[in-house]
Amino acid sequence: MSSRRTIGVVTVGRSDYGIYRPLLEALDEAADLEAQLLVSGMHLSEEHGLTVRQIEADGRPIAGRIEMSADGDSPQAIAESMGRGMIGFGRLFAEWRPDILMVLGDRYETFAAAAASLPFNIPIAHLHGGEATFGAFDEAFRHSISKMAHIHFPSTELYGRRLVQLGEAPWRVHPTGALAVDNILRLPILGREELESRFGLDLSEPPLLVTHHPETLSPETVQADCDALMSALRESGL
Repeated sequence: MSSRRTIGVVTVGRSDYGIYRPLLEALDEAADLEAQLLVSGMHLSEEHGLTVRQIEADGRPIAGRIEMSADGDSPQAIAESMGRGMIGFGRLFAEWRPDILMVLGDRYETFAAAAASLPFNIPIAHLHGGEATFGAFDEAFRHSISKMAHIHFPSTELYGRRLVQLGEAPWRVHPTGALAVDNILRLPILGREELESRFGLDLSEPPLLVTHHPETLSPETVQADCDALMSALRESGL
């Protein structure tokens, strides 16, 4: 019997897979640990680029592929996706159980995986708990996952204290920093000419980078918010 402990790492999209990378590489070096990916969500969606191909290209072991995406992003579609996810992860855990289930963040797909693991008594390690996501139902999923988890790896001391305020035992909470910072420190920095060439950009004038995060708790305001943003951009002259 192998003495290596298996860590089932739940990944539901490019966003969390990119964050996981330095951790997965560190686990590769651990003689007593083996990481197996549980791939679900947008990774398996043609509409979102079928990004499981990136995982395959990296040569990462995949313990299971759990289809859960419904058509669209309506409240009904999200609820149906969560139901499919719980059924799919439940079937997987009935056949194969990791020693520890590792989950990250606040996605509803991640919530489905964590909830499905509870009847199987699989310990959960949660990364990025204790954070606040105002205006989005993601915050409720994040805190719910934290309450299901057995050990916590928040990114800051502040978020660790918030987990303790939520009732988690202090000895279970280990602030470890943000893996995305490790990624930033390890990424090669492109020079201006290479950046322009690779992405077809003209950086002779200062660029304007804009990101907009709609409030999922107020979908009725999204159109007006986007209209206001576009109006402000047009008036900026950039």
